Order: sequence, then C-alpha cells, then structure tokens
Amino acid sequence: MDKKSTHTILVVCFVLLTVQSVQAQETKNLPRKKSTFFNRIFNRVKSSVTVSPPDTTQKAPVTNAKSVVPFIEYQGKVIRSVITQELGFERLISDTTNFINHYGSRILNALHTNTYDWVIRHNLFIKKGSKLNPYLLSDNERYLRSLEFIQDARVVVKPVKGTTDSVDVFVITKDLFSITGSLNFSGVDRQRVTAGESNLAGAGQKVQITALHDVNRSPKFGYDFMYSKNSILHSFITGTLGYSRINNDRTGRDNVSSFYLQLSRPLVSPYSHFAGGLDLRFNQSYNLYNIPDSLFYNYKNASIDIWTGYSIGLKRLLKNNNSRNRTFIAARYIKNEFGQKPFQIGESFNNLFNNQRAFLGEITFFKQEFYKTNYIYGFGTTEDVPYGYNIALTAGWYKQLELSRPYFGINANKYIATEKGKFMQIFIRSGFFLNRGMFEDASILAGGSLYSRLYLFSHFKMRQYLKYSYTRLYNRVVYDPLRIDNSLGLKYFNADSVRGSQRMSLYAETFFFAKYKLLGFQLAPFVFGDASLLTGQNGHFLKSDLYTGVGAGIRARNVNLIFSTAELRAIYFPRKAQDMQAFQISFYGDIRFRYNTNYIRPPDIIQLNNEDSNSFY
Repeated sequence: MDKKSTHTILVVCFVLLTVQSVQAQETKNLPRKKSTFFNRIFNRVKSSVTVSPPDTTQKAPVTNAKSVVPFIEYQGKVIRSVITQELGFERLISDTTNFINHYGSRILNALHTNTYDWVIRHNLFIKKGSKLNPYLLSDNERYLRSLEFIQDARVVVKPVKGTTDSVDVFVITKDLFSITGSLNFSGVDRQRVTAGESNLAGAGQKVQITALHDVNRSPKFGYDFMYSKNSILHSFITGTLGYSRINNDRTGRDNVSSFYLQLSRPLVSPYSHFAGGLDLRFNQSYNLYNIPDSLFYNYKNASIDIWTGYSIGLKRLLKNNNSRNRTFIAARYIKNEFGQKPFQIGESFNNLFNNQRAFLGEITFFKQEFYKTNYIYGFGTTEDVPYGYNIALTAGWYKQLELSRPYFGINANKYIATEKGKFMQIFIRSGFFLNRGMFEDASILAGGSLYSRLYLFSHFKMRQYLKYSYTRLYNRVVYDPLRIDNSLGLKYFNADSVRGSQRMSLYAETFFFAKYKLLGFQLAPFVFGDASLLTGQNGHFLKSDLYTGVGAGIRARNVNLIFSTAELRAIYFPRKAQDMQAFQISFYGDIRFRYNTNYIRPPDIIQLNNEDSNSFY
C-alpha cells in the first residue's frame, strides 16, 4: 500500500457512528412500534452498518436541469430584500423545518460553529434594490456550493405580496462538519499527523497544522502551518499564508523549508470584471537525512507568480442579459530564481532547478452555463457541470537559463450537456516556441471525455466514464519527454523512466452508487481499464510500446463531513517498468474530484505531463 497516501481519518469511531446515526434519521418520521431494549440496541447497530442514507432521488427525480431555469420567470423584477439562512450540518436543506436531535448530532454540534450570516453575504454578488438577473443568480448559487465549508446551497425567489414587480431572494446554505484530520503511520519510526478546521469560528477561515516525527531525521520533529481566509472584506479574494519545515524535495524526503503567500480571485461569474492571483514562495533545502553530498540537492530559491485579467465589453453585454458570450484578456508574469543551485544540475536544462522568467498574454473567448446534476462523484449532493465553449489564444516570452524564446499557443474546448444527463468535452491544445526561425518544443494535445447518463436500478445507480487523448511533441529542446505516469497516460503507473515523443491513451471506468452504507459512509464500487501507447523518441508510431492496467476499487464518503472522498484501488499492470510492482493496492484518503467549472485560468504554456492546468471534466 502506498505509504504516502495511506491516510486514516482522525475521527474516532464513536464520532463516525454518531454521524451515521444522524444520517439514518434523515428519513421520514414513521410511528415507532413498541420494542424491547435489546431490540432497539440491535436495530441501531444494524442500521449503523447497513441502512442506506436518505437518497435525494427518493425526494425528487434525479437532478438534471439547467441551473437558470427556476429564475427565468423573475427576470427584471426588483430585489426588495436578500434573506440568508445558514443551516448546520445536521439540518436538511430540502426541509429546513426539520432537523435531527440525536446524541450524536449534539456532540458534533458542540465542536462545530455554524457559518455566520456575514460570511455568506461576503460571497454574494446579488444586491438589494437591483434588478434580478437569472443567470447571475444561478451563478451565485453555484459559487456558494463551491466553497470548501458549504455542502449545498439553494436560492429561492418569492414574489412580494401586493406587488407585481418586486421579489424577495432567500439564500439557504448547509454547512459541512469542518473539522478535518489525518494520520500516516509508517511503523514506529515515522508518524505524520494533520489536524485542521476549515471554517474556524464559522468565519470562513481555515487553519491546518501538521506534525512529523521521524527517527531517521535530524531534528526528529518537524511541522507545517497554514492559514486561509475566504473572501477578504467581500472582495472574493482568498488569502493563504503558510510556513513549513517538512516540504518534500525531489526524492520525496521532508528536506525543504518553505514560506508562501497566496492571493486568489477567480472570475466568480461571467458578469464579473476582474480575476487574478499572486503566489510568493521561498524554499531552502536542508540535509536532514544525512544524504551523501554527492546525492543531496542543495538549493535555495524564491519565486513570484502574478496575473490579472479583465472582462472587456461587459457593460454592453450587461444590457443583454441573455447573452453569455464573453471576451477576457489577461497577463501573467513568472520569475523563479535560484540563489543557490544544485551542483548536480549545472547549466543543463531542468524545469525544476533552472532560473526561469516568463511574460504571457492571453485573450479568451468563452460562453459558460451550468447544469445542476448529481451522482457523478458527489454521492447524491448537487453538482454543477458546465457546458459551453472557451478558446484561449496565448502569446508571450519565456526565458530558461540563457535561452530566450517567444511562445504561441491555443487552447480550445467544447463542453456539451444533454437533457438525458450525458456530459462531454472535446478539446485541442497546441503550442510552440520560435528560435532562429525554427519551431522548438512544439506540441499538440487533443482528446475528449464522456460521462454517460445515470442508469437507475433497484439497489444501485450506475454511470460510465470514457477518456481519450493523443499527444505529440516535436523538436524537443527544453520540455520534458512525454511520460505515462500521469492522468494523460496511466495515472497510477508509478515509474517515470518510460518516456517518448508520442502518446495515445484511453481510460474507461464504470462506477456504481450503492444503496447501502457502512459506518455512515456511502459507497461507490468501480471497475476500470486503461491503455497507453508510447512511441520512443524519434521512433515510429507503429513500433510503439503498449502499456495497460486493469483493476477495481471502492470510493467512500460521508457527505456531512468535509473530508474528501476516500478511495481503495487495486491495479494490475501486465507490463511494468523496472523496480515496479505489477500488482498494486493503494489507498487515497484525500480524493477531490473537480470539474473545469472556471473557464478563466492564468495564462500558461500547454502542459503535456500534467492535467491540472488543462483539466478534463
């Protein structure tokens, strides 16, 4: 099992049992039959293991509708007032008059502070006295659901009695239980403990502390601290400050001390003007594991990454509320300087340890709308899936060591949502550098993905997922070769020695949402298979090497807790690299499934071995 990802949730079994008891009571209140004391105990134990949680599809049809539909009829009406209602994690957002009064919920409530009204208002971009824009209102509902400490959000519009042109807007949010933690034990020699609160004092602020003990490290103890604040002064800017003595170096050891400051403002709605971000970092490595000097990478570096963007022509577009076509311009500056470089690197090109500077400009044309759905990865909670398009044209200048070159790129995506609940993405991305009239590090990445509609059965629900991509790299100078140890190849193939210049990958997965639960956690078994063809450098495609993987696993999540989805996965690779196990079992306790819900990102060079910067659905 992967030690790095072997996380056990830092909540004692008693809390898990009480949470599931809370969930078990979210069903309709039925008259109780007389039962003996032992029968009540037996039924409680039985339900804690096997009773299914309330299913949103039992209260209403499977969600699959355009987010804007409930608000269309109120377009242009004056918003008389905005009323917020913040529900604790034990309340039902579908029935705000009902709540669970159980010994488990009382204990957890003693540890939890409900989100304050002003925190929710700091994340609203609808105003009292303005005219109702149904698209803006649906954007705000979706944005609230994206907050880390909010499980779900609903916006309800009610006409004002005695008027024909005024409405009241009710904003209802449901908290997550926001205390988090993890344990990572690697025998008696090494332990790593993390504890955090993602909504400290109900004020939209996050604190997380990690402690490490390793007998092979000097000093044996290390720590990491992080503080984050949501929507500072109603600016939609999230600020994060962190300091760590246990950051990982390139070998995975906790050898690096880091300080970082981050400010981030997303384009919260297509009707917003500005987006941008700032990332300042200082890193220094220390030989805390007594690695031989010939192998230890001794370095010190500082970096700055700043970008900003503006939506042009917005005033004109605001006059036509039905138009969702937008144009956004952005600029980004990156500087990564080493005060001390590892002597092993010297003056050779290395993307991790070279001095780098870049200035990039980008213009993006996009149209973005959303479907509200469920049972993709959210275990029945509301999920927002975008549809529309975006085309980003990028140009700029990039310098690595003494090599200075202009860069040009394009990133085009089409997102499709059908009324039957299918979701698709088609994309093509390409970029190149110019040097002395020659194309260098030229690349093309194309592909697509598909989520099937949700299939309903008596004891489970099912979806299927397909993903395909093709990548080609020409005239490589600085870029790393193509690899398959990533989500554009075989995601869990943990060897970076397999490299090439051409890659074709296919991934297929079928996943099921079970009716039953275990200790309050909803379960989603899955089976999968993937394959990747990799052509060696300067090789012929027909002589490509084929690598495959097949396996199965199960995901689990308690939707009332802020913990991410946990995943247990078993994989078999018929063909493997050296020093790699053919059969692998891994457990990941912090899986966060994200969709590309924000079409506006910092200008960037096309990434070929990393899906983070240009993600699929």
